[in-house]
Amino acid sequence: MEKMEHIIPEEQSGERIDKVLTSLNKEWSRTQVQLWIKDEHVLVNGQKIKTNYKCNLNDQIVIHIPEPEELDVEPEEMNLDIYYEDQDVLVVNKPKGMVVHPAPGHLTGTLVNGLMAHCKDLSGINGVMRPGIVHRIDKDTSGLLMVAKNDLAHEGLVNQLVEKTVTRKYKAIVHGVIPHDYGTVDAPIARDQKDRQSMAVVDNGKKAVTHFHVLDRFNDYTFIECQLETGRTHQIRVHMKYIGYPLVGDPKYGPRKTLEIGGQALHAGILGFVHPRSGEYMEFEAPLPDYFVQLMGQLQK
Repeated sequence: MEKMEHIIPEEQSGERIDKVLTSLNKEWSRTQVQLWIKDEHVLVNGQKIKTNYKCNLNDQIVIHIPEPEELDVEPEEMNLDIYYEDQDVLVVNKPKGMVVHPAPGHLTGTLVNGLMAHCKDLSGINGVMRPGIVHRIDKDTSGLLMVAKNDLAHEGLVNQLVEKTVTRKYKAIVHGVIPHDYGTVDAPIARDQKDRQSMAVVDNGKKAVTHFHVLDRFNDYTFIECQLETGRTHQIRVHMKYIGYPLVGDPKYGPRKTLEIGGQALHAGILGFVHPRSGEYMEFEAPLPDYFVQLMGQLQK
């Protein structure tokens, strides 16, 4: 078990202990840190404390960082919607409501569980919890994902993501009527300082660029296609909220009054990349899912 010590400086005096700890390491989530506090892995001046403890100047904090658990992810037979597969790459159309990869406390029913039952060979680069996963889409976003079946493919696909050469186009329905046909949002994204579970446009965040164009307009809504230049967490959802047109159904970034459709109206419809072995450009398109088509029909009425 790794041990880390920290003495509270003046600027952190009065802050909650869990907020202080997450500021020490960007990899630590608020939930994870709170669990360590409850399990008494965090001591302040030699004493155990609660998660809402307010730090004082010169408090001595000792953190005993537990070893990460090796978790067994079980293969699960699923009826996956596979668009393409060869020895290196697999392209799958993920349904709305499915989580991409397991996490502690949520080890079943994910796309990874299904992929592990479907094919025995997945890239191991991202570890036991995320085999083959090169990029991801949110639980309530539907659409296309590329999966690496070996490390050569994984590195090739990740390099294309880094170089911004992967084609990723999403269909979305947003609140409000966007007056202009085309737009680009270039605004950096990072964790929201007021809510660690959300992302936000933040001055010192990572560069994030989303291009969009209008496909159709309704009374109070707009149907758009977004093309990602970068792939930050929740990027389209954060960017559209930032310019005043939040996604319909979005429980995290949408308005309080939105259409109840079980999550944001967002579909990753087009995915294109260069095959990591053959060098051939490949592009796939998944049609709008049923819920999206029904919603469009309602709005057109």
